[in-house]
Amino acid sequence: MKKIFVTLLVWVGLVSFTYAQDTRPTVVQWAALDSLLTTPSDTTYLVNFWATWCRPCVQELPYFEKIAEDYAGKNIKILLVSLDFVKDIDDRVLPFMERMQLKNPVWVLNEPDANAWIERVDKDWSGALPATWIVNQTHQKRLFFEKALTYEDLARELSYFIDY
Repeated sequence: MKKIFVTLLVWVGLVSFTYAQDTRPTVVQWAALDSLLTTPSDTTYLVNFWATWCRPCVQELPYFEKIAEDYAGKNIKILLVSLDFVKDIDDRVLPFMERMQLKNPVWVLNEPDANAWIERVDKDWSGALPATWIVNQTHQKRLFFEKALTYEDLARELSYFIDY
């Protein structure tokens, strides 16, 4: 039963990539993100871990929106993973998404024990935000950054994934 639930949760998450950003973020647990990023696929995933209260996160979010526009014809999916509390979705996350005009999919990670999943993203990640993970399973490429990135940084790093 648990396996069916996780599979369904992952499927729902994958479907959300197919359509434009819903008006509400998708609440997920680590299993959905882990499955998405470990399943063989030629898609390059650009995953940004952020929070509404993190000033450097807020400053770099427009760069992810611009990357989505500029790389629309490429096999790249951008996922914005909020580490805000689930209880704050209506009061903080939704108004923030509207104010920032976020079009990329937003997931709110509902995992209260960060120690259970942070090292699975990157063994050297302290848990500080912002953090960005670029993954392509088919080409076995992974990069991780525990710092704010500029548009130029993102474009440069993505070039290693799309110019095979």
